[in-house]
Amino acid sequence: MTRYLTYVFAMLLLLPIAAQAAPVGYDLQESRSEVGFIYTLSGAQNRGTMPVVKADIAIDFQTFAASSVDVSVDVTGARTGLIFATEALKAGSVLDARNHPTIRFQSTAIRANNPRNLSAGGEIDGLLTIRGVTRPVTLNAALFRQQGTQEGDLSRLSFRISGTVKRSDFGASGYGDLVADTIQLDIAARVVRAE
Repeated sequence: MTRYLTYVFAMLLLLPIAAQAAPVGYDLQESRSEVGFIYTLSGAQNRGTMPVVKADIAIDFQTFAASSVDVSVDVTGARTGLIFATEALKAGSVLDARNHPTIRFQSTAIRANNPRNLSAGGEIDGLLTIRGVTRPVTLNAALFRQQGTQEGDLSRLSFRISGTVKRSDFGASGYGDLVADTIQLDIAARVVRAE
């Protein structure tokens, strides 16, 4: 999967891109976007998802650092594949979905690992808010054209943001005897150019 993302990210960079004076805005395709997460329960890795409900994305194809990402996730729509784990996830001692129904990530800086070769991926510094607690995080990022689009067509894009967070940093430390502190994130969002 990583090799595929690197390939399609490299293909994006080879597109004939018209000069852009400012970042281009994109609208979220909600039904095709989600935050995946991997958690360790009693020593076994499990996967869950949360729907992305809002995303403000602006991409500057000439000055990638001028791009921005602001993504909000619906905690109440979280699913883990295990009903008891889903209910525990939403409980007051973990994500406290009743009082904090949204998780938000706002970028503060975006940079390519290699400005001359963006196929090497990039990093996004940002502020992650969980349970009303905001902390700085750095996540890995990749951007590419959606499958089925023609060369030069930047109207539909996909991006992936991945990384790890410690839930205890946000006060989500409930069930620590069963669930590991480190959570892996895998945000997949599909967007279309704003009209």
